[in-house]
This record gives sequence, structure tokens and C-alpha cells, in this order.
Amino acid sequence: MTQYANASSSEQDRLATYDTEPTGWTGWIVFGGTIMIVLGTFHAFQGLVAIFKDEYYLVGKNGLTLNIDYSAWGWTHLLLGIVVVLAGAALLAGQMWARVVAVLLAFVSAVVNVGFLAAYPIWSSMMIGLDILVMWAVIVHGREMKALR
Repeated sequence: MTQYANASSSEQDRLATYDTEPTGWTGWIVFGGTIMIVLGTFHAFQGLVAIFKDEYYLVGKNGLTLNIDYSAWGWTHLLLGIVVVLAGAALLAGQMWARVVAVLLAFVSAVVNVGFLAAYPIWSSMMIGLDILVMWAVIVHGREMKALR
């Protein structure tokens, strides 16, 4: 209670309950963790396609935002995908460090997809939108999962 000394008594009661009891908002964290696992899987598949069949993409190598080949992007997507899946699983487990990592990885995922917009604009835009939803869910409601551990 001492950490809420500046709050009114009703506010202190609400904050104390918030620290100890999960609410329905934990669903957003489950959503965020699940979407991270799905996004990580998408990144991995996108990376594997870029590594093994780079002619699959419609834009030439010089048409990318960054002038690197698809194999380099493929390895980036594959490694990022694996890390995102692991962070999503840790987020579902309620790990505090996973909240920070989830926001950072969602941000990196969105930036990486900006570089891939020329090759697949709809796919990349969809992944950027999901990354933003994950960031929102974790930032706004991340504390809720702490009560479930």
C-alpha cells in the first residue's frame, strides 16, 4: 500500500485489487502472446521462402527499400521469427521480461516489414498492423498478467 500513498483511499483500494486479482483484460495479453507466436511463424515462413525461392517475390532485388538481396532478408525474417515465437510463449507464461521484449520485438518486426513493403505490400501491412496491436495490448494491459502467476 505504501507505493500508492499519494492516491485517495478508493484509488488505493482499486490499485491494490489491480495488483492481486486478474481481470478480463488479461485476454488482451493472451491475444498479444498468441499473435506474437503467429507473427513469428509468419516471419519464419516468409524468411524460408526468401532464402530458398527468392524469385517468388514480385519485386526485383533493387526494388526493396533497402538494397540487399532476398537471402539476407530471409535470414533476418527467419531469426526474428524464432525470437518472436519464444517471446510470445514467455509472454503467455506471464514473464515480466517478456513484456519488454515483446514491445521491442513488435517494434523491430514492424520496421523490418516496412523494408519488405515493396515486395509484398498487403502482407507486410497486415503484419505491421498486428505488431501495433501487440504493442498496444502489452503496453496497456501487460500488468494484468502478473496477477495470474
